[in-house]
Amino acid sequence: MTVVQQLAQFVDQASYETCSEEARQQLKVRVLDSLGCAIGALDGAPIRMLRAHLADFDGAEHATLIGGGRAAPDRAALYNSALVRYLDYNDSYLARGETCHPSDNLGAVMATIEYADASGRDLLEALAVAYQVQCRLSDEAPVRAKGFDHTVQGQYAAAAGVAKALDLTPEQTANAIAISATAHNALRVTRTGELSHWKGLAYPETSFTATHAAFLAMRGITGPPEVFEGNKGFMHSIAGEFTLDWLTEDLERVTRTIIKKYNAEIHSQATLEGALELKRKHGIDPSSIDQIEIDTFDVAFHIIGGGEEGDKTVVRRKEEADHSLHYMTAVALLDDQVLPAQYAADRIESDDVQSLLRKVQVREKASYSDRFPEHMVCDIHIHADGETYHVQKTDYEGFHTRPMSWDTVAEKFTRLAEPFADEALRSDIVDAVDELETIPARTLFELLAQVKAPT
Repeated sequence: MTVVQQLAQFVDQASYETCSEEARQQLKVRVLDSLGCAIGALDGAPIRMLRAHLADFDGAEHATLIGGGRAAPDRAALYNSALVRYLDYNDSYLARGETCHPSDNLGAVMATIEYADASGRDLLEALAVAYQVQCRLSDEAPVRAKGFDHTVQGQYAAAAGVAKALDLTPEQTANAIAISATAHNALRVTRTGELSHWKGLAYPETSFTATHAAFLAMRGITGPPEVFEGNKGFMHSIAGEFTLDWLTEDLERVTRTIIKKYNAEIHSQATLEGALELKRKHGIDPSSIDQIEIDTFDVAFHIIGGGEEGDKTVVRRKEEADHSLHYMTAVALLDDQVLPAQYAADRIESDDVQSLLRKVQVREKASYSDRFPEHMVCDIHIHADGETYHVQKTDYEGFHTRPMSWDTVAEKFTRLAEPFADEALRSDIVDAVDELETIPARTLFELLAQVKAPT
């Protein structure tokens, strides 16, 4: 068998019954967290653009759009994935050379599960497959250093999850993954320099194209069987040689994914928790701060600290703000939180946050880099009123060493969904996710259709 055929065998044989109790619970926690992020994003400017796009182009009504309406499965995957992703508040997975957001796959899995009229258990099973594929490729075949985006691995993961949701044969699954992965290899410029709407829409596009590819394979269209190892394939052209025995993989990687406590890029989470701990413990007045020094690990420095992905003191819009450690630290100290409101245009442009972010200095510390991704080590020094306040962090609430509880995630869901769903509907959604393996998936989708999208 070729590698993609081995991967297809793994997808075919994967079963929810083999998941540990922890993995089953963490899958449901991730679904609830993702749906909160999705509902909370309904009034985002790019989301409104996408809804107008679907209203103009779509005619098929196979799959539910969160907030009402229906669309073809690939377009529902695009839209619902954009909702999950837009706030940049959904879960993450940390590998040594790659960071990804496996819940980005939920929109594609939901759309195809609904098309297949499958169960909530089937949804969790397909989602577990997508998580496993994306996380393991991030472990073994990182592409960021080569100039490609993590959505490259997502083309394999989303297609695998969709193929499982559609119950494709191993041959069809191999073709779905091969088509998806061959045709769509995205550039890392998505997340470097001046950031655009595309930062939040790159993975939704992955969901769209992977879903489209799986439906093509379902109709009988074939893809390159040596997409991994062949001449000019993934290994030769992008990732380099690696070994991954798909026939020995399980569905447990979801237990190593992490949830965001703050609405901020994942590598900032421990820093933000530490900065707020210092402020609250010592009663620091942000207006008295002279300087903030942050020593952190290499990945955080390069992605959000001003390293190889560009200057992070120039912050003009949401997409730049949530990828600037300088901005996120400053706004956390000023507002005592980092939520969607901290990315409103008038907040970003305010003199107080623009002034304070320029007092933030971020440095890479090699010994902290050596401890990543098992730990998220950082030092924060705040200099204010002639005093220096210091804390060192190694993790945060939501990291795999301090998992976030169901109740805390439910509180996060409530906070995000409150503007768009009343208390009864919010409670029904939480209960449906909690019972997901015992109900038809359409029960959840019917509730999501009742959420009120802005007009």
